[in-house]
Amino acid sequence: MANTLLMPKATAVWLVDNTALSFDQIAFFCGLHPLEVKAIADGESAQGIKGMDPVMTGQLTRDEIARAEKDTNYRLKLSEPKVRVPESKRKGPRYTPLSKRQDRPNAILWLVKNHPELKDAAISRLVGTTKSTIDQIRERKHWNMATLTPMDPVALGLCSQIDLDLEVSRAAAARGAQPTAVTGDTLLPATLTERMTPSEVDRDRDDEELSAESVFAKLTALKGRSEEDDEE
Repeated sequence: MANTLLMPKATAVWLVDNTALSFDQIAFFCGLHPLEVKAIADGESAQGIKGMDPVMTGQLTRDEIARAEKDTNYRLKLSEPKVRVPESKRKGPRYTPLSKRQDRPNAILWLVKNHPELKDAAISRLVGTTKSTIDQIRERKHWNMATLTPMDPVALGLCSQIDLDLEVSRAAAARGAQPTAVTGDTLLPATLTERMTPSEVDRDRDDEELSAESVFAKLTALKGRSEEDDEE
């Protein structure tokens, strides 16, 4: 992150009110015009702005202010920040050097052939191509399809092995999360069991087991056995 002054107008207000610096020195330090600093001193500008102490924010030291007050030709310098904030990287398509762009169709063909689980977005991230180009190669409608040769994008320098492994693992995880076909003896879903009706064979078997004749036959047999036991 560039070392820039925070809230330059508020800082200029504080320097005008609390130091003996010249208008030119304050203007140079705050990135303002000397006439703008003079308007602040006269109360014609920045009336609703509260002054901000650059010493408290760590952007200026007392010794630096004292040195500038003694020499009107001296220019104030910002203090080095104690914490460096890295600049945020803009997310965009992967840049491919001009010398390697002709190898992208070969890399796409290799990815489509060896890793069919990869989606178009993943291939685009790896080699920096467009969805239309991927579709043309998938459907073998690319204008140079006859001369294309599958080539590893890592070997071509279009992506790193770490990036390729990461995309493949993501695709495998997404593929594994999808429901697979059920095999073996498992419980049937309720939507199927609600529609099922008992077969005629099972119904006849239940009727035979619960018929009155079979019940009386069993009782008669039990009664006969009990009488024989009593006679003995």
